[in-house]
Amino acid sequence: MAGLNVSCGYFFAVVALCEVVRMVSRRVLPPWVYSTLLVELAACFQLGACWLELRMLVMIGPWGGGFGMDVVLTLFFILFLIHEATFDGAQANPLITLQELLRSNSPLGATTLRILSQFGGTQLASVVTRVYWSWELTEFHLIQNLMAIDCSSTIQTSVSHGALVEAVCTFLCHLVVMKFEGAAFGCRILSKALTITALVYIAGPYTTALFNPALAFSVTFHCSGNTLSEYMIVYWLSPLIGYINNMVIHEKS
Repeated sequence: MAGLNVSCGYFFAVVALCEVVRMVSRRVLPPWVYSTLLVELAACFQLGACWLELRMLVMIGPWGGGFGMDVVLTLFFILFLIHEATFDGAQANPLITLQELLRSNSPLGATTLRILSQFGGTQLASVVTRVYWSWELTEFHLIQNLMAIDCSSTIQTSVSHGALVEAVCTFLCHLVVMKFEGAAFGCRILSKALTITALVYIAGPYTTALFNPALAFSVTFHCSGNTLSEYMIVYWLSPLIGYINNMVIHEKS
């Protein structure tokens, strides 16, 4: 369990670092820079860095550490609650940012800057996490470094099935979000965390259940096994379709 303890320490360090960055930036940066750029960059870095380490535990933990998916899913649930509580209003997902644009709640310029910050945050998380893995603090990281030489696609099914899975996951996730939109903060984050944890458990074996274009881009687009167009269909186009369908149903109700 020593490897798991190191991973928990890493999660704590990532969240603590992002909290410090948010606290300092809130004081020294102009409000529009903080709310448009920094808060999205920090949130997506936090999300991406924690997600990559969790994925490593999913892949290596059961046979390298002797613990099962129940441990990883519990960690995922707790981390998601922490993310939602600390993101400070960040959307941390290009789909949500596009929704604000379509609802005319955000200008095109601010939307573009937010999306660029989101992709930048997940890319930075990918770089930092790989540096952390290179230190090989545990046997997990040693194995991960060997596997990372030729990473494989997260799409473990056909492209059409993967696209359907990502579209349905996106639809169901945001259906729950909109259902609890007016609820108390604690109820909102709890319902969202439970929903996403369940979707990751059910759909994870097929596409890893990302339903976040920025996160998918940094995690799997560079891996062999699928073409760029196939990745874009599964992780960009299909979640967008699922999200738009959700918006249409919500507007009609």
